[in-house]
Amino acid sequence: MTIYIDVVLIENLIMNYIILLATGLILKIKIKHIRLIIGSLLGAIYTIIGYMGILEIYSSFILKIILSIMIVYIAYYPQTLKKMWKELLFFYLTSFVFGGVAFSLIYIVKPQEIIMKNGLFLGTYPLKTVILGAIVAFVIIITAFKIIKSKISKKDLICEITVEIEDKKISTNALIDTGNMLKEPITNTPVVVIERTLLYDVIPKEILNHLEEIIGGDFKEIPEEIKNKYVSKLKLIPYSSLGKQNGILLGIKAKKLIILKGEEKEKIEKENIILGIYDKSLTKKGEYRAIIGMEFV
Repeated sequence: MTIYIDVVLIENLIMNYIILLATGLILKIKIKHIRLIIGSLLGAIYTIIGYMGILEIYSSFILKIILSIMIVYIAYYPQTLKKMWKELLFFYLTSFVFGGVAFSLIYIVKPQEIIMKNGLFLGTYPLKTVILGAIVAFVIIITAFKIIKSKISKKDLICEITVEIEDKKISTNALIDTGNMLKEPITNTPVVVIERTLLYDVIPKEILNHLEEIIGGDFKEIPEEIKNKYVSKLKLIPYSSLGKQNGILLGIKAKKLIILKGEEKEKIEKENIILGIYDKSLTKKGEYRAIIGMEFV
């Protein structure tokens, strides 16, 4: 049976690209297609090396892990180690689904000639079979994650929180956001995002009314006694969101965070946390006025 290297390369390039694209869409990563293509090409070249037996260490488990890390890093350029492992995990999960669909199609199509070499299935099945398998797997993955996400009630993701600053307390509802990994960059402390208007009873209005100026280093509107008391507690927190890739939140240290989670009101306490002050409303109807990450619960 004649196997054409260029066909194998194209097949694997297409499969790898769609796996990376599906993973990126599931994790809501900003997609840069050129990076996905480069990552896909690296995986395809590695497959060719394996088929030709150029490297004896091709089947090494460690080498395959290193390759996966390289592909994920090239494709998504994760900024933290935690994001890197999360993207790597979903890359593997997506790959397993694609692999299952591919095996199923091979069973259904039943190509007349098929061989297995160095862990690779190669045969005379047309390129359209590979593309069809990729599309079917893509639809299955995206649909499955949408169904799973829809089964999670929004009520299950909303909890009651109480924040203590100095000797003053405020309470509100907060959203538990699985995608929120916001941290203060110097101490790596997780951040609670909270609406500015909630804080007028615990933080001087001179600070809350001049967030942009303080972020820019301008304290001329802040009375000296307030500046002396609060400036050491203020933090600058970089963040990225849809439509704003290089945003800055003004943060402030808080003494304690109390979380009441679930119907049974399970109590969780965190000390020495940081509040990221958000100067707009988080929701139109006010279902929650703060956002916490999974690290808090």
